Amino acid sequence: MRLSAPLAYRLGVGSRALAAILGGYLLAAAASALLALLLPRVTGTGRADAVIAATLASFAIYTGAVIWVFAARSATRAWLGLLLPAAGMAAIVYLLYRNVP
Repeated sequence: MRLSAPLAYRLGVGSRALAAILGGYLLAAAASALLALLLPRVTGTGRADAVIAATLASFAIYTGAVIWVFAARSATRAWLGLLLPAAGMAAIVYLLYRNVP
Protein backbone atom coordinates (compact mmCIF):
# COMPACT_ATOMS: atom_id res chain seq x y z
CA MET A 1 0.00 0.00 0.00
CA ARG A 2 1.51 3.34 -1.04
CA LEU A 3 0.77 6.55 0.77
CA SER A 4 0.18 9.80 -1.03
CA ALA A 5 3.10 12.22 -0.95
CA PRO A 6 1.44 14.76 1.40
CA LEU A 7 0.39 12.02 3.83
CA ALA A 8 3.85 10.40 3.81
CA TYR A 9 5.42 13.81 4.44
CA ARG A 10 3.09 14.52 7.35
CA LEU A 11 3.71 11.10 8.90
CA GLY A 12 7.46 11.61 8.56
CA VAL A 13 7.28 14.99 10.27
CA GLY A 14 5.04 13.56 12.98
CA SER A 15 7.46 10.69 13.57
CA ARG A 16 10.36 13.12 13.81
CA ALA A 17 8.43 15.29 16.24
CA LEU A 18 7.76 12.26 18.45
CA ALA A 19 11.41 11.28 18.17
CA ALA A 20 12.44 14.79 19.20
CA ILE A 21 10.08 14.83 22.17
CA LEU A 22 10.31 11.26 23.47
CA GLY A 23 13.67 10.13 22.15
CA GLY A 24 15.31 13.43 23.05
CA TYR A 25 13.97 13.15 26.57
CA LEU A 26 15.24 9.58 26.92
CA LEU A 27 18.67 10.54 25.60
CA ALA A 28 18.92 13.58 27.88
CA ALA A 29 17.76 11.58 30.91
CA ALA A 30 20.23 8.76 30.26
CA ALA A 31 23.09 11.19 29.68
CA SER A 32 22.19 13.14 32.82
CA ALA A 33 22.13 9.99 34.94
CA LEU A 34 25.44 8.84 33.47
CA LEU A 35 27.10 12.20 34.08
CA ALA A 36 25.75 12.36 37.63
CA LEU A 37 27.37 9.00 38.36
CA LEU A 38 30.65 9.63 36.52
CA LEU A 39 31.50 13.19 37.52
CA PRO A 40 32.19 12.46 41.22
CA ARG A 41 34.45 9.57 40.23
CA VAL A 42 36.38 11.47 37.57
CA THR A 43 36.61 14.99 38.98
CA GLY A 44 36.27 14.33 42.68
CA THR A 45 33.42 16.84 43.05
CA GLY A 46 30.58 16.25 45.45
CA ARG A 47 27.47 14.38 44.44
CA ALA A 48 25.26 17.46 44.63
CA ASP A 49 27.56 19.43 42.34
CA ALA A 50 27.67 16.50 39.91
CA VAL A 51 23.89 16.28 39.80
CA ILE A 52 23.55 20.01 39.16
CA ALA A 53 26.18 19.90 36.39
CA ALA A 54 24.55 16.85 34.80
CA THR A 55 21.13 18.49 34.92
CA LEU A 56 22.47 21.64 33.28
CA ALA A 57 24.18 19.56 30.60
CA SER A 58 20.94 17.71 29.89
CA PHE A 59 19.37 20.90 28.52
CA ALA A 60 22.13 21.18 25.91
CA ILE A 61 21.89 17.46 25.13
CA TYR A 62 18.13 17.70 24.63
CA THR A 63 18.56 20.69 22.33
CA GLY A 64 21.19 18.82 20.33
CA ALA A 65 18.88 15.81 20.07
CA VAL A 66 16.07 17.95 18.65
CA ILE A 67 18.44 19.44 16.09
CA TRP A 68 19.72 15.96 15.22
CA VAL A 69 16.21 14.61 14.64
CA PHE A 70 15.37 17.21 12.03
CA ALA A 71 18.83 17.06 10.41
CA ALA A 72 18.82 13.26 9.95
CA ARG A 73 18.17 11.88 6.47
CA SER A 74 15.18 9.80 7.54
CA ALA A 75 12.91 9.35 10.51
CA THR A 76 14.32 5.86 11.01
CA ARG A 77 17.86 7.22 11.32
CA ALA A 78 16.58 9.89 13.67
CA TRP A 79 15.00 7.30 15.97
CA LEU A 80 18.04 5.01 15.85
CA GLY A 81 20.41 7.92 16.40
CA LEU A 82 18.63 8.69 19.65
CA LEU A 83 17.57 5.32 20.99
CA LEU A 84 20.81 3.40 20.47
CA PRO A 85 23.01 5.86 22.42
CA ALA A 86 20.31 6.22 25.07
CA ALA A 87 20.14 2.44 25.50
CA GLY A 88 23.92 2.22 25.73
CA MET A 89 24.09 4.96 28.34
CA ALA A 90 21.23 3.39 30.29
CA ALA A 91 23.10 0.07 30.35
CA ILE A 92 26.24 1.78 31.64
CA VAL A 93 24.19 3.62 34.28
CA TYR A 94 22.69 0.32 35.39
CA LEU A 95 26.13 -1.26 35.74
CA LEU A 96 27.56 1.75 37.59
CA TYR A 97 24.53 2.19 39.86
CA ARG A 98 24.86 -1.36 41.14
CA ASN A 99 28.34 -0.49 42.40
CA VAL A 100 27.65 2.94 43.98
CA PRO A 101 28.88 3.04 47.57
